[in-house]
Amino acid sequence: MTDRPIKVIVAKPGLDGHDRGAKVVARALVEAGMEVVYLGLRQTPESIVNAALEEDADVVGLSILSGAHLTHFRRVRELMDEQGLGDRLLTGGGIIPTKDQETLNKLGVGRLFGPGDDLRTIVDYIRTWAAARSK
Repeated sequence: MTDRPIKVIVAKPGLDGHDRGAKVVARALVEAGMEVVYLGLRQTPESIVNAALEEDADVVGLSILSGAHLTHFRRVRELMDEQGLGDRLLTGGGIIPTKDQETLNKLGVGRLFGPGDDLRTIVDYIRTWAAARSK
């Protein structure tokens, strides 16, 4: 990575209409000095990955509360790999059971966060990933 700020795409895939948590996380990342592009509600995996390509994003963060986390994370990861973004971090959060988190980690999804997780933990996780990537 260069000396530019870490660039993060934050998106809500699917039909989930609750975005307060995604907005809170996006704001915390901005306040931590990251550049954030919030795509908003009802995004498709294709639109998310296209935005990541256009923005040259380092990180893609998905917020999913609808229960469709396995489908959306899996598809975004596949598209990221197909589009040459396999070295970028795919992370996110929502209501995701531990068993499903383990499945997603095996598919190449990074750490996942839930309601009540400290925002500093999310910021630190992304910073640590970016620092390791730049070595």
